[in-house]
Amino acid sequence: METNLARLADSAHERLGDHPSLFFDGTWHTSGSMHERSKHVAHGLVRLGVAPGDRVIVIMANCPEVTILYHAVWRAGAAVTPVVFLVTALELRHIIDDSGAAAVFTTPEILPKVEEALDGRPVPVVVIGAAGSHVSFTDLEAGTEPLAIVDRSPDDLAALMYTGGTTGRSKGVALSHANLAYSGRSSRARSHVEGVTRGQISLPLSHAFGLLVTVGAMHVVEPGSTVLQRWFEPKSFLELAVEHRSQSFAVVPSMLAMMLQFPLEEMDLSDLRFVYSGAAPLSPAVREDFERRVPSVTVMEGYGCTETGGIVSGSPPLSARPGTVGKVVDDVELRIVGADGSDLPPGQDGEIVVRGPNVMRGYWRGEPLGDGGWFHTGDVGRLDGDGYLTIVDRIKDLIIRGGYNVYPRDVEDALLAHPEVSMAAVVGRPDPRLGEEVVAFVSLAEGATATEAELIEFTKGRLAAHKYPRTVTVLPAIPLTSVGKLDRKRLRATVTAD
Repeated sequence: METNLARLADSAHERLGDHPSLFFDGTWHTSGSMHERSKHVAHGLVRLGVAPGDRVIVIMANCPEVTILYHAVWRAGAAVTPVVFLVTALELRHIIDDSGAAAVFTTPEILPKVEEALDGRPVPVVVIGAAGSHVSFTDLEAGTEPLAIVDRSPDDLAALMYTGGTTGRSKGVALSHANLAYSGRSSRARSHVEGVTRGQISLPLSHAFGLLVTVGAMHVVEPGSTVLQRWFEPKSFLELAVEHRSQSFAVVPSMLAMMLQFPLEEMDLSDLRFVYSGAAPLSPAVREDFERRVPSVTVMEGYGCTETGGIVSGSPPLSARPGTVGKVVDDVELRIVGADGSDLPPGQDGEIVVRGPNVMRGYWRGEPLGDGGWFHTGDVGRLDGDGYLTIVDRIKDLIIRGGYNVYPRDVEDALLAHPEVSMAAVVGRPDPRLGEEVVAFVSLAEGATATEAELIEFTKGRLAAHKYPRTVTVLPAIPLTSVGKLDRKRLRATVTAD
């Protein structure tokens, strides 16, 4: 089975032909023009000095050039290092140094950050747009011949993706051509429904979920189109969905929560059939509310992480089980283990460990994956008797209050059941008597008047005595990470400093 990502892109183009493929900023881009551009950009990379195996940093907001560049890098035999553009200059400097980047591709609004991060390092910079003293993407692409595919083995590096660094400096996750080819194929096989060909996305293409969507597009079986937003803005995202009669969304849970603040019932979203949610657990209240207000929709969750190529399990569209992230994809093994490493039976909570063709080679500049190839995710989950997986929480997010375990997600789900709460985040605060105390932060829907005392009382009727939050703080907005996840690290810092 073919694993070279550049050959898979060629095969997809031959199979599907030329068709309107990507809508961005008011312009349609055809699949043929983007594929042809990637061949020329690949030649430009070679002229720039990028060699097979080199790492190429891509730090920019969503645009067609991101996808073109990914395919060009793979065609030239190099590896992409996608970076979310919201990182700091210091974080970017670490990634540049740790990856040994051969080049950095960016856009004018992010260029000052790139220059600060480089601080004189002799790494060439290519800019999509006004380039100043740097190389322009237009010049890199111009005057080149299409580049023939540089052969790479299935185990060769295709992407070096840096984790969020929530427990320290970010680590590079080394993903091979075989890893990503398998993940893309599995994602497409699990989510495909005949006739659903009009998708929409504003996820950062630099995130594992966004990259998975990009690679998954190589495995489509019928021509389709994608509406791409530069970054997520809920009002315009919904307007685009109405205009283009989008049939599917790929989102993270916070995006769905934000969309619920708009009059969905007054919008013609009747063509929307499936919403694919990933990257973080989805509140049942948010899912139920969205499906109630857009009756044509089934919301489906999937599960994966950067180290597993973005996928471990997914909900079959026509047999999704609400509250679960579906079943493990083919050829991947999954176990639920206790603290002693022993396997736990269905229905019991434990750490999720996985092994399979999607799992990374190892961390960059670190030891290869040990323990027989099993990757310990750090996530707590449980399997039911039919093999459906439920994500409970992150092990590191667990709050231990007076010796009792409290999972933040349980408390957040209880808060989100309140009709005036739009988003919620829960963390543990150090407590001299109990070890930790449960504290919550919420943002309210527009015009809401719920008080902190009312919200605490509301959760008392839904949670055990050791679980309900003793304090609830109303914020204008809950802080999110660059990929739309709850930023618990920032919230923990506030309660630790108090």
